[in-house]
Amino acid sequence: MADEQIIDGILGALENVPGLRPAAPLLGDKASWPWDTRQYAVDLGADVVEVRVVSEVLPLPPLLERAGRAIRPVLTGSRWEQAELRLVVTELDTAAVEEGADQLGAGA
Repeated sequence: MADEQIIDGILGALENVPGLRPAAPLLGDKASWPWDTRQYAVDLGADVVEVRVVSEVLPLPPLLERAGRAIRPVLTGSRWEQAELRLVVTELDTAAVEEGADQLGAGA
């Protein structure tokens, strides 16, 4: 399977994990780019597949576990099947932080 197909599969798997989105770089008006800038959130290394994400909800551990379970099947049968899957949270959405603070009683 081609690198781009794997990346597209990973991005598709992330769409099925509510609360996470790919951490696409800031490139100005994304509509003017002829490709999906979200692809830059995925790096396919020889031994590591790294996916950078933005979390919109907390807590992180179960969210990242769901993402790993969604992404791992995409790698099955590819040269990355045995690769380490590394999910890197590059940013917390403001809503996640505010919701977390409210749950702790900080908003009262």
